[in-house]
Amino acid sequence: MFPLVEYRTRLTETKKRMVDLGVDVLLISNPSNMYYLTGYSAWSFYVIQAMIVTLEDDQPIWIGRQMDASAVAKTTWLDEQHIIAYPDHYVQSIERHPNDFIANILTEIGQGARRIGLEMDAHYFTAKCFQHLQAGLPNAIFKDASSLVNWVRVIKSDREIEYMKRAGIIVGKAMEAAYNEADVGKRECDVAAAIYHAQIKGTKEFGGDYTSIVPMIPANDNTACPHLTWTDETYKEGTYLTLEIAGAYKRYHTPMARTMAIGKAPYNVKELAKVVQEGIEETLAVIRPGLTAEQVERTWSQAIAKYGHHKKSRLGYSIGLSFPPDWGEHTVSFREGDKTILKPNMTFHLMPGIWYDDYGVEITESIRITEKGVETLTNFPRGLFEKPIFDELSS
Repeated sequence: MFPLVEYRTRLTETKKRMVDLGVDVLLISNPSNMYYLTGYSAWSFYVIQAMIVTLEDDQPIWIGRQMDASAVAKTTWLDEQHIIAYPDHYVQSIERHPNDFIANILTEIGQGARRIGLEMDAHYFTAKCFQHLQAGLPNAIFKDASSLVNWVRVIKSDREIEYMKRAGIIVGKAMEAAYNEADVGKRECDVAAAIYHAQIKGTKEFGGDYTSIVPMIPANDNTACPHLTWTDETYKEGTYLTLEIAGAYKRYHTPMARTMAIGKAPYNVKELAKVVQEGIEETLAVIRPGLTAEQVERTWSQAIAKYGHHKKSRLGYSIGLSFPPDWGEHTVSFREGDKTILKPNMTFHLMPGIWYDDYGVEITESIRITEKGVETLTNFPRGLFEKPIFDELSS
């Protein structure tokens, strides 16, 4: 996926942060961070797996299910001494746990009594994982290192940006497919199927990857609930919907949301869409390196406050590579109190959706901070889409 020198640079930056945090060993559970450091991308994260980074070793050590070890050997830069498999009787067993095996390995390599950083807030690190590590490593000192690698990932390389731009092309095709499919008499699941087809087919030049979040396409009053997915309900004239989807290329994600109506949109949806669109234009106009994340949010809040609106949730978040169930990096957020300074090649999902009790509007952009300002990672028209309805007899 990347030149070996880039992986080694990532590992070096990770070790610098380990020293700053005061940890000797980093135990990685997040598959996004495993991929970032080694290129490992199999769907094996539904069972316990881990990657060990020590200050002394020049390669991470992968530990996981025996049947997955060959995938690590085929897809990463790790040599065979750094790929360790546990027997299948550890998988979903009442009698034993994979972290017993991991604790034993740490002890065997002389790392069992050191300061160990854990990704305590990773989706893939359970309370039972922690219990078994504590029992197996009684002399270790554990520290929370949940976002250590995530922060290394915040500034992208040129190749990472190129992957996200390809994902941006894919999400544009997926949004176009959704618009073409959504019509009177079509079902919500038909639109979801069209989105999936476009996401994975990609272009003639490059195919797409599976995305970390499924299409979220609530309709009518359900647009007040942005994370609903789809049903088998049929669209009617006047149905309006929000579509939040992404394109993915080699695990790098570029999300986008739009709002559309089949026929004429309700007045309140139209008016809110105008406010959201004006707010995003004003916000994009000021974003540049040196601003803080909270300053970006403040610009947006002031833009919509002119019309009496207030957004309770954050305005956006950092994005890049990811695995289910989320395409966010869990680092920077555009919200009050986040004083992170924007730097070139940071990438974000600018998410100026507004939701009320019975309706909502989403018009979003994925963006890259440039040397002097900002650029969008997609090239899809922005605004509220109203799909014309043609009478069968007149057509």
